[in-house]
Amino acid sequence: MATLHPFRALRPKPDLAARIAAVPYDVVSTEEARAMAEGNPRSFLRVSRAELELADGTDPYADAVYERAERNFAALRESSLVVEDEPSVYVYQLRMGGHTQTGLAACFSLDEYDRDVIKKHERTRRDKEDDRTRHMIALGAQTGPVFLTYRAQAEVNDITRRATAGTRLFDFEAVDGVQHTIWRVGGADRDALVAAFTRIPSLYIADGHHRAASAARARAEMRERGLAGTSLGDGADASTFLAVAFPHDQVQILPYNRVVNDLGGLSADDFMKAVRERFEVEPGPASPTKRGDIAMYFQGAWHTLRPRVTPDASDAIGSLDVSVLQEHLLAAVLKIADVRTDKRIDFVGGKRGTGELERLVTAGKAAAGFSLYPVSVSDLMAVSDAGAIMPPKSTWFEPKLRDGLLIHLI
Repeated sequence: MATLHPFRALRPKPDLAARIAAVPYDVVSTEEARAMAEGNPRSFLRVSRAELELADGTDPYADAVYERAERNFAALRESSLVVEDEPSVYVYQLRMGGHTQTGLAACFSLDEYDRDVIKKHERTRRDKEDDRTRHMIALGAQTGPVFLTYRAQAEVNDITRRATAGTRLFDFEAVDGVQHTIWRVGGADRDALVAAFTRIPSLYIADGHHRAASAARARAEMRERGLAGTSLGDGADASTFLAVAFPHDQVQILPYNRVVNDLGGLSADDFMKAVRERFEVEPGPASPTKRGDIAMYFQGAWHTLRPRVTPDASDAIGSLDVSVLQEHLLAAVLKIADVRTDKRIDFVGGKRGTGELERLVTAGKAAAGFSLYPVSVSDLMAVSDAGAIMPPKSTWFEPKLRDGLLIHLI
């Protein structure tokens, strides 16, 4: 069963929250982070991507980057952040257009992460783990939340709904139009949420595998080095990690689309012949209307592809559209065997949509684009429950949580 740990968050003063909050560190380049932080000395990107303040070309893993992050964090704490008086749980609501999702921000057990009570579906890269582990230890803090999901529970929903009738701690619209609203939950409702979570059998990492893995490594390294850490008396120390847990029926997964740079030496006619041998091909929309359909933009037109060999529905991974595309077209026709390392493929996720695929192909920057029906949360849970790994670049979660709003001191 899952454990929800209330904690004494380090957080912005309410009137500064909108200026401090920043996009997740791993969704922007250094150049994009620099542009976003320009003119805003309080932007949390100056902590999470501190290389933006250093010379162009600075290695983002250089000692100077972590030293600058530590210095900027200390200055921000002094001027703009406060520590919560009592251990609390926080309701974190995201609104993007007509979509709303409401989750619980708290700390979660790394022991349960180790035991797969908190389940994973993605492999992590050692270099990315190294970076965030070092960042956490340098700051003595986890500064951005992991995105968790769980099978919705009526009891949790009822308590959460009651909490949102109270006074808002933060409420602002970010520059991308997403509304971020946070309520602090203490007292009886906090305790009721802790009790309710003991009846949730499993949590699932939706987004933030590297943050969670880095938190586990930071815990181990702090123990090995005898680092005392920060004790706020809330029971949420380096043995826990910061996350926001959303009920599964509120989570939104957007398509994670693909473009290929060339046809692997094939002519346009030979490419289409090879595709038709493996798929039924007909004119169709830019966005597939159901699972099993794949949309391809090629030579100025959209085509719907349906595999001639029906995938085995009992195969949680092989039946995914992203797996069908990979096995029967990208690998079989274009000889792109590993999308994680092959430079001939690129990915277009989230709100950029099919228009970006068309733009890239029309501009000659890509030879073809592929639009996929989004993976469902049920697909993700099935793969995680099987102890398996989702295909690379198969889920894009939107809207994104913000860094710097709720910070876990370790």
